[in-house]
Amino acid sequence: MQKSFPMTHTELAVAKQLTPLAAQMLHAKKQLEAVAFRGMLSLRELDAPEVEIVALAKGAAVHDLGWLRRVAVRGEDRFRWLSGMVTNTVNDLTPATGAWNLVLNAQGRIQGDLTVWRSTDTLELEIASDQYDRLLAHLEHFIIMDDVELVPLAEETALGLTGPLADEVLHRLGLPTLADPQTSVQVEWNGFDLRIVRGYGVLGLHYEFWVPLAGMSKLWKFLCTAGAVPVGCASLDAFRIAEGTPEYGVDMVERDLPQETSQLRALSFSKGCYLGQEIVERIRSRGSVHRHLRSLEIVGPIPVGGTELTFDGGKAAGNITSAAELNLPSGKRIVALGMIRGEAELRNLPLAYSMEGVEGSAQMLAGAISLE
Repeated sequence: MQKSFPMTHTELAVAKQLTPLAAQMLHAKKQLEAVAFRGMLSLRELDAPEVEIVALAKGAAVHDLGWLRRVAVRGEDRFRWLSGMVTNTVNDLTPATGAWNLVLNAQGRIQGDLTVWRSTDTLELEIASDQYDRLLAHLEHFIIMDDVELVPLAEETALGLTGPLADEVLHRLGLPTLADPQTSVQVEWNGFDLRIVRGYGVLGLHYEFWVPLAGMSKLWKFLCTAGAVPVGCASLDAFRIAEGTPEYGVDMVERDLPQETSQLRALSFSKGCYLGQEIVERIRSRGSVHRHLRSLEIVGPIPVGGTELTFDGGKAAGNITSAAELNLPSGKRIVALGMIRGEAELRNLPLAYSMEGVEGSAQMLAGAISLE
């Protein structure tokens, strides 16, 4: 679903899927396009694609994160219960830290992903809107005799600041920087309570700012004035692919097992029992999976999700899950994520594909692509 400017006030009132930032910018009658992104409508572009990618890769970019939602986990049993529902550490989190988690079913299949945050003795979940209803229903199904309540936190939204120069932008605003990923700090800023989070990143720093709705526009303006370049969700998604970060529902889906995603940072092998843990531990102790999600560089037309990959004269190698073109100063490059079969991965031969009769090739990368 997508909606291009202009949108009437009635349409804006009805279009509850718009992120707060997208609604504000469209209301200001800017020639922008809102598109479906992570379960809501965000803005596709805010500058030229080549400007946005350079800001993400080499500078600092400010962007919409209004599709993220927070849920408080309350009750006496919150730590024990949540630890039994997710794949990563909960009890061992120190205050003002977080951990990315997968949520599994009893068969070890991935039901979604979320981030758990701890602040003193409180626990919160950070969930993308496209997974929100489904994950909450899944989690609430397992609140049986537990003193646990999941409470949505509203009246706030999130903005993002991404890029290697993000700390410089924060210094200009007199805001604290965070030395380590998956940490957070709460500050008072211009009369608003501001929560600053540093997330995980491969090619640059990743910050989130959780701010009351009334302070969103002021924070956006200040970040731009301090040197951050506004970017839309299309470039943000391309940068995600370049970093090798999977999106649930696209690069990892319900049939997948955790180790197939290559995201071991979401797994703890020492935390104790949780739903699906038996399968995860069996894979770790007895053998391996037969395919992995890998980063790829593409030569040829941009492949769509599901495009089949072959090797060694036509043998099945796997398929593309997502791909994007990066407009870099050195030239255009195409990056992708793909689920690759073990035989093809082991031999590490060039992979081939076809798009509408045009041939292309893909090369597996050891990690995230270099944007030099």
